[in-house]
Amino acid sequence: MFRKLAAEFGTPLYIYDAAIIRERFADLETFDVVRYAQKACSNLAILDLLRHRGAMIDAVGADEIRRALTAGYTAEKREDGVYPIVYTADIFDRDALDLCIEKNIHVNCGSIDMIDQLGARCAPGREITLRINPGFGHGHSRKTNTGGDLSKHGIWYDQLHQAMERALRYDMRIVGLHMHIGSGTDLEHLSQVAEAMVESARQVGTTLETISCGGGLPIPYRDNEERIDLLQYRALWRDAQAVLAREFRHPVRLEIEPGRYLVAESGSLVTEIRAVKTQGGNLFYLVDAGFNNLARPIMYGAYHPITILVADSPDQGAEPTAAVDAVVGGPLCESGDIFTQEEEGFVVRRRLPRAQVGDLLVIGKTGAYGSVMASNYNSKPLAAEILLDGGEVRPIRRRQTFEQMIANEIF
Repeated sequence: MFRKLAAEFGTPLYIYDAAIIRERFADLETFDVVRYAQKACSNLAILDLLRHRGAMIDAVGADEIRRALTAGYTAEKREDGVYPIVYTADIFDRDALDLCIEKNIHVNCGSIDMIDQLGARCAPGREITLRINPGFGHGHSRKTNTGGDLSKHGIWYDQLHQAMERALRYDMRIVGLHMHIGSGTDLEHLSQVAEAMVESARQVGTTLETISCGGGLPIPYRDNEERIDLLQYRALWRDAQAVLAREFRHPVRLEIEPGRYLVAESGSLVTEIRAVKTQGGNLFYLVDAGFNNLARPIMYGAYHPITILVADSPDQGAEPTAAVDAVVGGPLCESGDIFTQEEEGFVVRRRLPRAQVGDLLVIGKTGAYGSVMASNYNSKPLAAEILLDGGEVRPIRRRQTFEQMIANEIF
């Protein structure tokens, strides 16, 4: 099917499998609220799919709020006490503050300045959530570490009382606490987060209705990587939830905020090999997708599985049998435009089937932080996107045209 879709829609092409997204969402339904971190993949069709499954939404900017509203989410607090949309950030830009006031969007404040800026404009009795930096962090890359004193995220844990005093000044109720220390965190670190959450929640007291364990759930990018033990993960937070419910003498909701976990495995970036060349002892496959389409390798040295589909293959599963060690690179005028690299930019070779110009190369597990991080670098257009859903092929983003790319430029 991939060859057929590439012939119809061109390459580079993002393809998502809706069934995988639904399956990953079902994995998390033991949590009280699953709040999708839409920054992972914010296409309106993906937001709509998850809304119909029961997911709430996390927005990190004004236009992400607008995306959620466009996809059918509402701002009003539901009868069960859950806010469909939460704005999570460390600052308000002026547009975001205006929109949160206008639409009455619930805010997860990552700085005390946010409390001041919201409090100066909102009506008394406004409910807010606080994002707390517990003083430590851990992620799959130092660039995805969102806790500790080198992270910009959250209100520092020993400034919680200051944040509470500021909220009291504006007659705002703190109804939620949020902690997220990094993407790809392990269970040992998460147990420390759960303990830190309980301590912070005790300081806030019985106004709390919700605790959020954030996101960062890893997925296995390599064949030898195991899936996270969701039963153990849930048990860590169930214990913290139970302690607080017992001490507060009322139920406390537990939210989880996955992004990558829900969508990463659903996505494939299909690209065409346009040159095969040897540079000294290295064989290069050069494709028509670059880091303008998928930035994770150049940003984090991220690994993605890669497969080859030969030009005369009747289906996507057939591959040539001969294998070679190859470097996979893109078309951009940048030495870093390499998909097979490790952190700090070390270029590595990947064992791949022997290929030639015209074959398709598929970069797997690109549903998260793929298309959303795309750019027009080298004046490359944004790729088309396709959603496969129950045998139906649904185009969900047209390929950007040159005219659309330059539409806002003036000379």
